[in-house]
Formats: sequence, C-alpha cells, structure tokens
Amino acid sequence: MAWQDSFPGVSDADWRDWRWQLRHALRTEGELGRLVTLTGGERRGLALGGLRTAVTPYYAALMDGGHPACPVRRQAIPLGLEGLAAAGDRRDPTGEEPHRPVRAVVQKYPDRALLLVTDTCPVYCRHCTRRRITGGEEGAFDRAAVEEGIDWIRGQRELREVIVSGGDPGVLSDDRLGSVLGSLRAVPHLGVIRLATRAPVVLPMRIDDALVRMLRRHAPLFVITHFNHPKELTVEAAEACGRLVDGGVPVENQTVLLRGLNSSARVLGDLFSGLLSLRVRSLYLHQGDLVGGTAHLRTPLAAGVGLLRELRGRVSGLALPHLAVDLPDGGGKVTVAPSYLAHGDVAPGLVVGGSGAGIGEAEEGGVRGTWLMSHAGAPVFYPDPPESECRCAYDEVWYRGDRPAAEPRS
Repeated sequence: MAWQDSFPGVSDADWRDWRWQLRHALRTEGELGRLVTLTGGERRGLALGGLRTAVTPYYAALMDGGHPACPVRRQAIPLGLEGLAAAGDRRDPTGEEPHRPVRAVVQKYPDRALLLVTDTCPVYCRHCTRRRITGGEEGAFDRAAVEEGIDWIRGQRELREVIVSGGDPGVLSDDRLGSVLGSLRAVPHLGVIRLATRAPVVLPMRIDDALVRMLRRHAPLFVITHFNHPKELTVEAAEACGRLVDGGVPVENQTVLLRGLNSSARVLGDLFSGLLSLRVRSLYLHQGDLVGGTAHLRTPLAAGVGLLRELRGRVSGLALPHLAVDLPDGGGKVTVAPSYLAHGDVAPGLVVGGSGAGIGEAEEGGVRGTWLMSHAGAPVFYPDPPESECRCAYDEVWYRGDRPAAEPRS
C-alpha cells in the first residue's frame, strides 16, 4: 500500500521533509487507531505510560493495519505486556550507570566511550535498552550536558573511539550534529567516530545530501543503524543507505533478535542478505537486553545460537553478523557462536567470547538460563525469558506466494 493511501492530502514535498515527519509523529491511541485495528493489548500498552510512543508517518505506513503480529507494528506500538516483570529484569540492563563519569558519557571499555546527545527518537522502539533515558525519566540532554561530556572526553587520552548516541542523534539539525562531531574530531587522541542512528530505517528522508557531506567531513566516521526485518528494506531505505555509502560514509547494522518478529532463519537470512545488497554490513545480531518490560520480546539465548547454525553455509559469510550478548551489571559485550567441535569439553552448542571457553545452559533459583564468561573472565548468569516459542506468526503473510522478502518495496 502506498503512503498516500494512509496519509491522504499530504503533499510529496511534506512527506519527504524529515522535519515534517518528526512534527507529525503518531503518538496517541486515536492517531494510531486511524491506521491499524488496535488490539486490546495495544490499547492497554498505550495507556501504560513509561516509555514514550512516537511513530513517524513513514514508518507507520509500513505497518500492516490488519495483522497484530506485523513486525513493524510490534516494534512501534506498545503492548500491555510491557507492564509485566520477568526474572532478571533491570532498569539499567547493561550496567551503564556506574560508568557515567558525567551525565552524557558512558565508558565501560578503556579505549572507547558513548556520548549521549539527546533523549528523543523518531520512533521509540519497544525493545529499547535505554528506556530509563528515552522515557524522559532523566529529562532532556541540553547543550551544557553534551559540552560537559565532550570536555571530559578531551581529558581522557586513552580514548580512541566515541559512539555518538542517545536517543537518536538523527533528530538533531545538521548544524547541531555537525558542531558535536566537529568538537570530537578536533580531539587529537580520537580516531574513529561512530554515529548510532535508526534514521535510515524509520526516517530515511533525514539522510539527504547535505547531511552526508557534513558526515564525510568528519571521517573516519561510521554510521551504525538498526534494521530488524526485511519489511524495513524499502526503496527509501535503500536510497538512504546508498547515499551514505556513495558519499564515503560506511554503514553497518546491528539487529536485535526479537521473539516472534524476526526469530526465524528465513527472516534473518533475507534481512542479512538484503542488507548486503545495499552495501550494509551486518555487524551484530544482539540478544535482547534484560530491560524491564521487554521479556515478551526476548528469546532464549540458545535460540539465537541455533539460528546462526541454520544460517551458516546458507548465507554469505559477508552477510553473517556476530551474535552478541551485552552482559548485565557492566559485564560488557561478549559474542556467542555455535560449536562445531565433534568432541571435547566445550558445552554443546555454545562457544563464548571467541575463546572456545564454552559455558552451558543451567538453572539458578528456579530460572533457566546460560552461564557466560565476561571479557574480564567473570562468570555471569543470563536468564531466559518466560516464553520460549519463537515462531514468527507474520511469516505466513510476508512469504505469501513465496515472494523474496528482501526485495526493496515502496
């Protein structure tokens, strides 16, 4: 369905204006209910409060209004399940708070840091790992907070890399974003800058020529984006990624494994192959973080390992990401992979951290999960969610007629 069917009367010029898209984001039950037939669970979710709701008209037009399992819809519209707690849930799932020397900086690794430049997003993903910030709990990140963060970075000579994140820096104007990037590029000990933004997915009109030229001036700079389903690989998204790559700005993707949305080998294979055709490299497939209100979207860790095993040999090695787990309590990121050893001491199915030190599935306090080893060598228990069924109900719609899912569509 063309966007004009969902938003009649909107001019093409307005539709292609990223600022118009932000101003007209859908936020309420009434606005969303005009596009989709809301379920009782969605109505309860919209009434919950907590993490904000906002959906750009562009992204809203990709939703299947008649199918509640639509993966775009499930990422954008809250469910009442967000109000339920599960074992292991945390307000700060990856342990960032003890590593915030100033408000706008997170540093969990010696050579790199995260600079938070905003608390707002074009679309608030329901699996957001930083809900305590994007929910508005802390208040906005003003210029003073960001400048304090940059000043702190200037004084840390061991830093070699900064990831500019938030929220989504894509909501900032070219001038404001360029000022932040220019200040970072002027720091002598910084090498690489990463810009974490979902704009190519949910607001592709933001990636215009002026933005690309500005980003290119701050090379080496990588855009890290966040496609989760082949349904998001539209003509507009392809043009946005192509504009970045053609302009000398490499693009890498981090997908989150979401139960019932993309937790099938067919969906992930089409997504990763489709991204590769757009010259976007899949860097990570992330296990869902242990953030409160998201247990219904998390898969057991073994499910991700099994999916990678299915994809190995069926999808180009250039397209396959690492399966990454960001451990709780500041344990940092580790990678998990299928084990192909025929014999040995490695626990069946898992290789952790690339070292071959496998730690198997277990039970702690009546909760099933997996013991993992942090990069510092400490054992960490990672609990499974309450539900383990990973079938993707929308596949029967998406693959109707066996149409290739990764084909870009308007």
